Amino acid sequence: MTDGVWDDVVGQPAVVAELRTAVREPASMTHAWLFTGPPGSGRSVAARAFAAALQCPAGGDGTCHACRTVLAGTHADVHRVVPEGLSIGVAEVREIVRTAGRAPSQGRWQVVLIEDADRMTEQATNTVLKMLEEPPHRTVFLLCAPSLHPDDVPVTIRSRCRVVGLRTPEVEAIADVLVRRDGVDPALAAWSAAASGGHVGRARHLAQEEDARLARKAVLDVPLSLVSLAACLNAADDLVATAKDESDRTTAGIDGAETEAVKASLGVGARGPGMAAASRGAGALKELEKRQKSRATRLGRDSLDRALVDLAGLYRDALVLDSAGPDVLSSAVPTLNHPDRRADAVELARKIGAEGALRRIQWVLEARTALEQNVKPQVAIEALTVRLRLPG
Repeated sequence: MTDGVWDDVVGQPAVVAELRTAVREPASMTHAWLFTGPPGSGRSVAARAFAAALQCPAGGDGTCHACRTVLAGTHADVHRVVPEGLSIGVAEVREIVRTAGRAPSQGRWQVVLIEDADRMTEQATNTVLKMLEEPPHRTVFLLCAPSLHPDDVPVTIRSRCRVVGLRTPEVEAIADVLVRRDGVDPALAAWSAAASGGHVGRARHLAQEEDARLARKAVLDVPLSLVSLAACLNAADDLVATAKDESDRTTAGIDGAETEAVKASLGVGARGPGMAAASRGAGALKELEKRQKSRATRLGRDSLDRALVDLAGLYRDALVLDSAGPDVLSSAVPTLNHPDRRADAVELARKIGAEGALRRIQWVLEARTALEQNVKPQVAIEALTVRLRLPG
């Protein structure tokens, strides 16, 4: 039985119930919402489903024109802001906000959905804040951010939003949606869900792409390989190169299509009157190239960040298993981040102990912070792998 637009909101029954109530009961509705939760919990998926339900006469049946166009990203009254580069700039936000101030042209609401709102620049944040302070009639803002940490979303924004907190979905819920919606083999779905760290998109990627499974294996092979300085530097080279390769594969097709579309609109290669317009389009092509470069940088760093999260998860498993005592293979321990690499976690626990695992988790987190602060990936990852070197 289908649940309409809410089908893709995995493992969040309380959130779905809250949003359905807001759609159904005007007294429960407000003009600004902040969707928070850990990576992969489905913040933007829940926000898009909510936007569709708000526009749907039936409250989100998933079959009508309004639902289909919102979920496809083509509804005239739903405006998504998605960061293509490292941040969301003020120019992009101002244009969306200007449009959102108008009355709905087709739907019941004007909806502005800002994914990764924590990436807004200070000027962009101030632009949104002004709109939240004086909200137009029938306009709704849906902001998505990874947490409620003060550095992520300013308190001036949070205080004007109704916060919807998503949790990490259960492994069983993720596996179920992979089987039911994506047709994944149940055994592979169960493995992918367990290996994803509660990240629905990552689980789907692992289930559908062998390259993703091999990349994860390569990352989790790193901790036990760090037996010398040369091994540390080689591991850093491999991690950075893999992230760049993934970024290049992702952007190759997108960049080419975008560039050709802009060239066509400018009349590049045209004869006669079109030549003048084409000559004036050099600035537009340069700006596009700049955006594409920024997007590639972000994708590469996102890929490295996933690798670091996987590493931290394996050290966390070692910490848990070491704390469980000498009968670790038979004793009951909390759920592991990487259950398929339990033997590696046991070996790590034997080599570095709980204190060593805890220090390494901290070093991985410091490397993530360094990448966020625009330290060159090669430098940050080399420094990390040298620190992670096994003793003796």
